[in-house]
Amino acid sequence: MAIDQLISHEEVLAKDLRDPEFRAEWERTALARWLAVEVAHYRAENELSQRQLAEILGVHQSDVARMESGEHVPSLERLVRVAQGLDIELMIDIRPQKREARLPKKRALEGESFTLGGCEVVLATA
Repeated sequence: MAIDQLISHEEVLAKDLRDPEFRAEWERTALARWLAVEVAHYRAENELSQRQLAEILGVHQSDVARMESGEHVPSLERLVRVAQGLDIELMIDIRPQKREARLPKKRALEGESFTLGGCEVVLATA
């Protein structure tokens, strides 16, 4: 088969997303896939093995492998550990799908906050 006859991954995904079960799983694991890309990208940029990154994060090498698989939805504690270990800021905006965001960053920072794993976690609602 010629390369110009191959189907793109976008076309395959679009077809698969028509299946309600596949779509539900795809949506359920969106955060896991995002974390997988971020962790793998950080490792590649810093030329780290999974074991080396595990030491930085204070987890087992198998935990890094699990994160990079993109199949396991991370807990808030896991996200905090990654943010602290990689020295990155994470923001998660959770709202009804068709609702416009009402929480600009300044207002969110005035919300309730607490410390978790050496990170400040801010909670706000609108």
